[in-house]
Amino acid sequence: MIDIRPIPAFDDNYIWLLSRPDRTACAVVDPGDEEPVIERLDAEGLVLAAILVTHKHGDHVGGIRALKQRWPDAVVYGPANEPIKTVEQRLRGGDRIALDALGIMFEVLDVPGHTEGHIAYYTAEGDGVLFCGDTLFAAGCGRVFSGTFDQLSDALVRLGTLPPQTRAYCAHEYTLANLGFADWVEPDSAALAARRARDEASRAHGTPTVPSTIADELATNPFMRTDQAPVVAAAAAWAGRPLTDRAEVFRALRTWKDKDYD
Repeated sequence: MIDIRPIPAFDDNYIWLLSRPDRTACAVVDPGDEEPVIERLDAEGLVLAAILVTHKHGDHVGGIRALKQRWPDAVVYGPANEPIKTVEQRLRGGDRIALDALGIMFEVLDVPGHTEGHIAYYTAEGDGVLFCGDTLFAAGCGRVFSGTFDQLSDALVRLGTLPPQTRAYCAHEYTLANLGFADWVEPDSAALAARRARDEASRAHGTPTVPSTIADELATNPFMRTDQAPVVAAAAAWAGRPLTDRAEVFRALRTWKDKDYD
């Protein structure tokens, strides 16, 4: 089984380190900063074989050049539809990449919206693993920057069809803040109260709240619950009009959070 561990970066980023106990090869996901990656790999005697990139933002790609200078044989994978000069293998939804040095294969999912060409990496190994960048956060989702609201709504609906036990590794520790907005949307949710207690305890002990699971998100993340009556009602009340489909509910929720919460 592959080991997945966070390398904290900046104030609240997670760079994900993939390794196996019996191998020196490793991979990292979204290395916005090279220094903590080099420090960790040197401390553990690991050799970087691959870099997986989900989207173009600097806090996800800023460390790539320096990491390639240190490990020139590392292959950089990333989205075909975004202008990232350091990407060597350009990927689209439906592609598969075999990281032979780690003995694992990923399926590439198109999940635009936060940015125009955002991708995610999914494997069914074990209970299932999803590296979702800034598309899906624990209890939230990314802002809409260079993509569209409809794209991000559709991406989250599709991620919700993955097996419920799939572990979702997002790139930021935003969970407690996201749960605060979720409480605005569903203030009477017992599932939210239980998750908040669990995640507050994790943070109090210095433990990441990530990964979550797709089941967690379907139960507590308002952006994944745009077909649920309490969420639809709350979004419509804020918008001041009926909302006719999931994309409209999503747009209202995301705009509400952007304007009144964040």
